[in-house]
Amino acid sequence: MLKTFLFLPFLALGLVAIAPQPSSAADRRGEQNEARAQMMAGQVKSIRSIEDRILPRMPGSEYIGPEFDPGAQVYRLKFIRDGRVIFVDVDGRTGNILRQSR
Repeated sequence: MLKTFLFLPFLALGLVAIAPQPSSAADRRGEQNEARAQMMAGQVKSIRSIEDRILPRMPGSEYIGPEFDPGAQVYRLKFIRDGRVIFVDVDGRTGNILRQSR
């Protein structure tokens, strides 16, 4: 019984550490609006053209979706393969892969 009480605080800390960070819909819309504005201004490629280039390179992976960093002009495409999340960072200006997590 004493072991259970000693374990509970560690369990609670672990759950807090892995809990997803809240992301507001307004933040997501702002990210999308910035990506669209930069695409319309010819500064970055569209997410569709990026996806058309990257998705065929990820066979056996399930595509989760993109994020866009307007400051760096980088798209991050997220995939799942064999229970692991894979991030592919793509230069929004050129469409080249910058890095890929393994």
